[in-house]
Amino acid sequence: MQQLTAPLKRIKLGRNPRTYFDPKAMAELTESIRAHGVDTPIIVRPVVEDDFDFEVIAGGRRYRGAMDAHGEDFPMPIVVKDVDEVEARRIALTENIQRDDLSPAEEAVDAAELLGLHGGDRDVTAKILGWSRSTLDSRLALLNCSKAVLDALSERKINIAHAELLAALSKENQDKVLPVVVSEKRSVADVKKLVEQASCALAAAIFDKADCAGCPHNSSTQAQMFGEAIGTGNCTNRSCFNDKTEKQLEATAAGLRDEFQTVRIVRAGDNNTRVQLAVDGAKGVGLEQAKACHACSNYGAAVSGLPDSVGKVYRGQCFDTVCNMKKVAARIQAEKAASQPATPDSAKSAPAARSASAGSTSASAPASTNPSVTVITESEKVKAYRVKLWRKALRADIGMNHELARQYLIAVVLSGHARQVDDAAFRKFFERIVGSEAPVSNLPKAIDAVQAAKEGSQADLMIAMLFAAIEGLDVTHLTQLCKAHKLELKKHWKLDKEFLELITKSEMLVLADEIGIRAALGETFKKVFAKSKPELIEALLKVEGFDYEGKLPKVLKF
Repeated sequence: MQQLTAPLKRIKLGRNPRTYFDPKAMAELTESIRAHGVDTPIIVRPVVEDDFDFEVIAGGRRYRGAMDAHGEDFPMPIVVKDVDEVEARRIALTENIQRDDLSPAEEAVDAAELLGLHGGDRDVTAKILGWSRSTLDSRLALLNCSKAVLDALSERKINIAHAELLAALSKENQDKVLPVVVSEKRSVADVKKLVEQASCALAAAIFDKADCAGCPHNSSTQAQMFGEAIGTGNCTNRSCFNDKTEKQLEATAAGLRDEFQTVRIVRAGDNNTRVQLAVDGAKGVGLEQAKACHACSNYGAAVSGLPDSVGKVYRGQCFDTVCNMKKVAARIQAEKAASQPATPDSAKSAPAARSASAGSTSASAPASTNPSVTVITESEKVKAYRVKLWRKALRADIGMNHELARQYLIAVVLSGHARQVDDAAFRKFFERIVGSEAPVSNLPKAIDAVQAAKEGSQADLMIAMLFAAIEGLDVTHLTQLCKAHKLELKKHWKLDKEFLELITKSEMLVLADEIGIRAALGETFKKVFAKSKPELIEALLKVEGFDYEGKLPKVLKF
């Protein structure tokens, strides 16, 4: 870390977490800087731009005050931190939220962005902020408030209790109610009563309302019974309404899990934990990277649990916003590098720039062909499937080669892995080859049984013992054996229903690109992938004219 000064004209403002600047407080700060200068340096990071050397991470108010007081040539005290955009954002948010003059609304916005930078982990975020989990949850709930309500809270026209209650309403209804609450100085109790009546509107319910027609908690029914309506078509049993809503949200999410690996129900404050995956534009990752992202465990769908959009499904979401930011930055950087005139030095760095592009679609910046990013996720189910495949393929490849079996078996014992031989598997092989029951825990009987076996059977038992070793070896040593044998998995595997059922529809897109099915389907590709998962599996296994032999996805390789 280095402390020095730099003229304000060489420093640009970064993304300031603070959006509301109290005019009176800013005027006081400006006058203080005019009279005494800046005592506390601002935090900046280096940037490579024609007009600027640094970007503000923290200290935006001091920057503005110094600019107003002394102009662009003022030598601003700075502390330089050489960090990327993500880390800069973390520093800015943490520094800002720890100030004692923030409104709860400003705290909520900052906390939500920090939550996004920490993968949606609320416990970790609360710990970083020094808050309790309940404090974090209550602040994040404020983000369901409309902008007008948040502004009123920041300007201290309403208190936090008002805002927390209004958050349960749609933003449209919040904006209708807010002027009355402010102008008439309505109490928290008044707002609570209003919200309880209006937040459970049956017209907006996402669950089956068949049972609600004759329910005594239906305000329409009450109107008929007592001649006075609490509210037209509202449920007055809020816990029942909320319970039914939650069950429907879970059912919606469950219906998406065949299509996506990650499906989340998003609440107030969760918007920064996800981003819509884009190919082009300011937030695009590039075509090839976008294809790769479809196979990532952080790619999926969001189901809204928010009043304004409850039950709505958002497909194509990335739940690792930090990774997404880096992929976007890499694509933009690579495109900039590729657009520069070629020089001897730039030619040397071109391969690195292309590697960083991770899928740029620019004509001057070829898409990355790095195979490590275009793979199906190694879920536990896929891992189990491929290990089973390796064992089966290795046994088939060795076949009845007695000499090779003897060599490998000796090597297994010699390398200290004799205990990994699967006893149960070997006894089954013994009974199949010899035709008699295998003795257990009785050495003399075992000797008799082996000696009684024919010579040919004894030779076959050596192969059986190796097969039992293949069955028992842990994954690390099994992989070593596969490599030593130079096992060609392509000869022993062909796309099947069992494998396709283990992966999501989004991963099938990656598979289709990887093994050539997309090209084989041609113009019918989109139509095929619009089918349900069972229909899609059937279609992928019957692509006319496609040669399935020798097509092995990377995720199955050892």
